Formats: sequence, C-alpha cells, structure tokens
Amino acid sequence: MPSMTSPLPARIPQFALYGELTRGTDAEGVHIELIETRSRKYDWHIDTHTHAGLFQVLFLLGGQVRANIDGALWECAGPVALTIHPSLPHGFDFSAEAHGYVLTIDQDMLFAADGHEGDLFAPLFLQPLAVRLDAVPDTCARIEALLQNLISEAAWPRQGHTLMLEWLARSALLMLVRVHAERRIADTSGRGDFELFSRFRVEVERHYKEQWQVGRYADLLRVAPTRLNRLCLKLAGKSAFEITQDRLMLEACRKLTYVPAGIASIAYELGFQDPAYFSRLFKKLIGVTPKAFRQQTGGGAASTIEDVPA
Repeated sequence: MPSMTSPLPARIPQFALYGELTRGTDAEGVHIELIETRSRKYDWHIDTHTHAGLFQVLFLLGGQVRANIDGALWECAGPVALTIHPSLPHGFDFSAEAHGYVLTIDQDMLFAADGHEGDLFAPLFLQPLAVRLDAVPDTCARIEALLQNLISEAAWPRQGHTLMLEWLARSALLMLVRVHAERRIADTSGRGDFELFSRFRVEVERHYKEQWQVGRYADLLRVAPTRLNRLCLKLAGKSAFEITQDRLMLEACRKLTYVPAGIASIAYELGFQDPAYFSRLFKKLIGVTPKAFRQQTGGGAASTIEDVPA
C-alpha cells in the first residue's frame, strides 16, 4: 500500500521501454531484463515516466525499492511484485543491493488472446498492486525460474521464439494471479479458514487414491465434518466430497489420456475395487464413458485392452 503522496513532474516522458522513445513495428510483445542491468547505470534511480500500451511488473526479489506510482509513494522490500498499468506514471529508487526482474508486456499480447484468457490477468492491473511473495517461497521460486527462462530465451532467439516468450510471460503472470487471489480469499474469509482449506487440499492430494471419506479428512485436520464442508462450500463452491471426487476424476482423465494401460488397470490404480463402478462414476461426473473419453482425446494409443462394461 502507498505510504504517502509525491507531486508528479509537470511533463512526464512516455517511453516504449525505459530509454526508448519509440517502438518499432516489429517489436516483440514481451520484454524482460534484470533490475540491476539498467538501474545501476542510472545510479539506481529511474525518473518518472509512462509506457504507452505496455503493462509492467517489477519482480523485486531482494533489496528495497521506493516507487512513485501515480504520485503515491510505495516503500517495499523484496520479495514483492509491483504491477503497473500503462496509463500510470511511475519511477523507482532502488537500494544498491536490489535485484530481480522487470517484465514488460504489450497490451495486445496480454488481452487480445482468443477466448477470455486475458480476463485472468485483469485483476493484476485494475489498480497498482504490491503482491508480497515472502509467504509463498515455493511459488516465488517457480516465478523466478520462469523469469530466468525468459531472460535466456530473450538472449538467444530460436524456433518459436515469440510464442515461447509469450507462454513464459503468461505463466509467470498466472502464478502471480494465483498468489493475489489466494491472498484476497485469506483476507476476506480469515486466514485461519484459508489455512485450514489449504491443508485439506494438501491432504486430498496425498490420499485421493485411497478414496478417504470426508470424516477421515476431518479427523486428520481435527475439525468436524460439517465445518469442513461449510468451509469448502464457502471458499470453493463445492462440498468436501465433491473436491475429493474432482481430484480423482482429474487423475483418471490424465491417465486415460497419457497412460497406455487398460481401463480396468487404471480403475484399480485409482483405488476402485470394481472397474464397472469406476466407468459408471466416470460417466456420471465427466459425461462420457472412459472409453469414449480416451477416443476423444486420442489417449492410450498403445493400449489394446478393451473397455470395461458400464
């Protein structure tokens, strides 16, 4: 959150990127660079400016930054991500040990995709955000790996270069969307409830093949089954049982698509004693039989074992 306000300069320069006044017609939709690469040259100070048509995310992984965003001063220490809409004037003062990445994305690349994929990213840029990453070290590490891959790809263009840049950039932003969404859920529902729900999801991941009943999960988490169900309905819109079934069917779909094994074998591996019951349940929840699903997805091509009767 901004700590104070600061007057903006009378004339705010508009750049394509930090130091480029114009943007070529063949410019790529994604640009990535290290914070220290450009900031060190300017004594860790970047004057207030805007980027026409370009969204920007500052991933500060270490050190401090004092950011002037639309006249509000933000003082942040890494790891944190700052999101900036193209229309917002912004400038930075970094500490000498600051390090991280600056990701710049063309608005057409981000929001003009087929379907509604762009809607996923809108919450990041409706207003400037400071998304803390210290509470999610695993996610922070995954984001950093994606950004490092972006740096490598940008330095050595190869076949599919533009697509690779876009996929990596979208992946990094989607990870950030998840962090922001989970933080909002935790803030609105109470951190205790959110942590309990997260623990339940972890246990489902560990035990879904054993097909635990909801009561067993509740006992492990030391809560009443009714509370666990209410919590799942509140945060996920589904009962605890439905969440366990969804995870089971997700794995079934993955195996039917990618594993060249018979459907009965997959049923047994997922904890079903009766493959015919597995087929009936799969059709009820997915809408088609396992055999039809496999045919639709082109999965299990190496398998010659016939379908299990419904």
